[in-house]
Amino acid sequence: MSSNLIVTPDMIQQRLDTFLVRQFPTYSRTYFQSLIAQGFVLINGLPIKKKDRPKLGDEIEVCFQLTPEISLEPENIALDILYEDDHLIVINKPAGMVTHPAPGHYTGTFVHALLYHCKSLPGADSLRPGIVHRLDKETSGVLIAAKTIEAHQKLVEMFCERRIEKFYLAISVGSPGDKDIALPIKRHPTKRKEMAVDPLGKPAISKCRTIACDGTLSLVEVQLITGRTHQIRVHLKHLGTPVLGDLVYGNKKHAAARMMLHAYRLKFFHPITGVPLDLRAPLPDEFKKYRFTILDK
Repeated sequence: MSSNLIVTPDMIQQRLDTFLVRQFPTYSRTYFQSLIAQGFVLINGLPIKKKDRPKLGDEIEVCFQLTPEISLEPENIALDILYEDDHLIVINKPAGMVTHPAPGHYTGTFVHALLYHCKSLPGADSLRPGIVHRLDKETSGVLIAAKTIEAHQKLVEMFCERRIEKFYLAISVGSPGDKDIALPIKRHPTKRKEMAVDPLGKPAISKCRTIACDGTLSLVEVQLITGRTHQIRVHLKHLGTPVLGDLVYGNKKHAAARMMLHAYRLKFFHPITGVPLDLRAPLPDEFKKYRFTILDK
């Protein structure tokens, strides 16, 4: 599995290993130093040294590799399957499940369950076989994986070209109202595992609609037009209406059983057959206990 980045003005003049840790904070500097030493990090198609500093406009390609700590042994973990055929599988991911192996999460991930269920997957020698997108650990809901190389390639293209419509439900502290949120996002300047609204960040657009409210909390539908890391959580925090139960961006005065964010719907055309699909994950039990007054639109 590889990831490509184009160096922007705020990225230049940083050591490459430091730069990569800021871009992929679930991995350590030691991990990236190892990748660089083995030639798995390329700049403009050529291997690079860890002390080299990326220049404006450079294209960086990171080829993620398995580490001795991470085993991709199939695990018999039950999956809540919403849709499956010969080309792809769509599940309802529970809150608490990690999408793919990463430091601190070496077993019990969706990938381990997927390898057991599907037996063979495209990119089986990588960290993320079959994975075309991800959900945060505490976010539940619709998650797609590819079962063939062709489906994988086309699904990745569809996500990149925004041809897959993504809808989330969140319970927020306060009411964000109905609005299009167009606020750029980038890595937080000092907290490397967090994102923040920043004029120098990448464009990020969320369409927000408040469905119901009880005076303190709101049930909110958010359609993601872009797919930046932590986008909904950062946007709602910036509005002063953070996601209930979000321990990173949230309001600690309001407790919840989990982070109340659910990827409830994906709409797209099947990457191979072209058949329209509208897949929805049922509302989790944690959401159902809240009694809202539906707003009259």
